[in-house]
Amino acid sequence: MMWVFPSVRAILQATPSPTLYHLRYETALSDRPMFAEPIPNVTVPLGRDVSLPCVVENLGNYKVAWIHVGRQMLLTIHKHVVVKIPRFSVSHDNQKTWLLHINNVQQDDRGYYMCQLNTNPMMSQVGFLQVVVPPNILDSLSTESTVAVRENQNITLTCKADGYPTPKLMWKREDGQSISINRHYKVSLYDGEQLNLTRITRNEMGAYLCIATNGVPPTVSKRITVDVEFSPMIFVPNQLVGAPAGTNVTIDCHTEAYPRAMSYWFLGAEMILSNEKYTTSIMENSYRAYMRLTIRNLQDGDFGNYRCISKNSLGETEGSIRLYAIPKPSAAPKATEIKSSANKEGRPSTPSPAKRPTTVWPSSYNPYYTKRTERPPPPSEERVERPEQKLRGSQSTGSAYIIRWSAPQLMVVAVQYILTGPYMPPYVPQTAN
Repeated sequence: MMWVFPSVRAILQATPSPTLYHLRYETALSDRPMFAEPIPNVTVPLGRDVSLPCVVENLGNYKVAWIHVGRQMLLTIHKHVVVKIPRFSVSHDNQKTWLLHINNVQQDDRGYYMCQLNTNPMMSQVGFLQVVVPPNILDSLSTESTVAVRENQNITLTCKADGYPTPKLMWKREDGQSISINRHYKVSLYDGEQLNLTRITRNEMGAYLCIATNGVPPTVSKRITVDVEFSPMIFVPNQLVGAPAGTNVTIDCHTEAYPRAMSYWFLGAEMILSNEKYTTSIMENSYRAYMRLTIRNLQDGDFGNYRCISKNSLGETEGSIRLYAIPKPSAAPKATEIKSSANKEGRPSTPSPAKRPTTVWPSSYNPYYTKRTERPPPPSEERVERPEQKLRGSQSTGSAYIIRWSAPQLMVVAVQYILTGPYMPPYVPQTAN
């Protein structure tokens, strides 16, 4: 009995129970290092600073190392920097976070970074560092800032840019006008590295902007000025100008030319210069110019044929204006004021058209007829006494004559009365109705 017991005790001590075995296994797992968080994927613009975290729990005596996977380059081991690049460094917060610092990030820094523990077997996790690059226009591969082309010829503008992601290129005119791709197709924005302008005209002259963007600020642009060259042209608004002697007059010419033209005036064979007699001025707007010549105190020798001349390296042209004399305007006649009667409400009174007016003249006045027929007016006729129509110096009051007047006749009488005084019409006998 005593032998068996020790043997049983030895067996029990040598063979642990299942519960004890699981307790020891869980204790071993809890003491083993493990990653508490994944390494995040980070996006950073070129030239900025960035930090990648590696969070480890239960590190114990194990070491943490950082590796650049794409370049297969060991960067740091624990708190020591291995790589000979001063932009890389490492720090530890004395708890469980290990930070890899990269200053002034370059495009070569883009890629996967591994945080590794020297356990057996080895433990690791990776995160991606994305380095984005703002767009940059490559001047050496793009069209020069200023180009010249003859009118009605073709030209191609080129714009190259780099960056990450790959930039998108757009074209637009600086003045906001549409871009003429061809005679039948115009756009406000054009996408692509090349802009083809077919049979370009002077209206398409100006600055074109190449804009590069990839979502990473800032957006950049390149300004390309397109000069369209053509020989001068002149437009004369008024080819004949008349003015009286002793007055001032201004004549105009409108020119278009590129390169900029020399413009001047001639009277006959003599060039005109600015002085007290003449004043010349030119207003320029792009390829257009407006010439003006003012002539003061016109005399006989100032009338004649004036020429405006425009000349550049591609040609010369001229316009002609004939200045002739006209008489001075006479004084305007004085206006005669005609007052019209109005009713109490301020509106002109309108005669009633129901009856024809009847005028009664004195019987003593009959310059054309010796015979007079005295006839009393009918009861329906209205008698209008005209004492002012009696002959001057006459005091006689005799019978009256009835004369009917039409509307035009009354108008003539009224006008003449206003202008010259009383009107004595000839007597024409009529039969009263």
